[in-house]
Amino acid sequence: MTATLSRSADTDAPVLDVLSARWSPRAFAVDAPIDESKLASALEAARWAPSANNSQPWRFIVARRGSSAHDAIHDSLLGFNQAWADKAAVLIVAVAETADTSGKATPFAAYDLGQAVAHLSVQAHHDGLHVHQMGGFDGDALRARFDLGENLRPVTVIALGVLGDAADLPEALQERESAPRVRRALSESILLDA
Repeated sequence: MTATLSRSADTDAPVLDVLSARWSPRAFAVDAPIDESKLASALEAARWAPSANNSQPWRFIVARRGSSAHDAIHDSLLGFNQAWADKAAVLIVAVAETADTSGKATPFAAYDLGQAVAHLSVQAHHDGLHVHQMGGFDGDALRARFDLGENLRPVTVIALGVLGDAADLPEALQERESAPRVRRALSESILLDA
């Protein structure tokens, strides 16, 4: 049974519904296949993210559940991420291209990749999918498994799929899944507002 949990944020100022409703679950429906058109739309949204000099320094490794690539990405995860991420229909490695083909450094690569992933996340949520990004993974294992060159740095692993039932998670993660969403006040993030 798939949960219908609403997690809309209590924002300090009005934002688009797709932004206030977006959240990062750990419970994915293990029996739900990926809707290929929705996955394509999420990746297309990433493609159209802004980047410095239109350099587009992002690359993605997209692995569907049941593939050896999905297993390899899951095996690279650290800590409690392994307890739930294998249920996601898709695991995506978000990779920053830290130097161009001539070897020139791309100093904004991680920033631009972040924008691409944000676009992907919002489009996915708009289409009824959920995304959870993870920083706990073995980047060297991913480099070796997918033969990534020195200019390609795995930055995050993304679980993407249909929301599942939080009751299927280990108890400690069930609590995190239903805990109140909190952010510091907007005023605490503003260093200067002249």
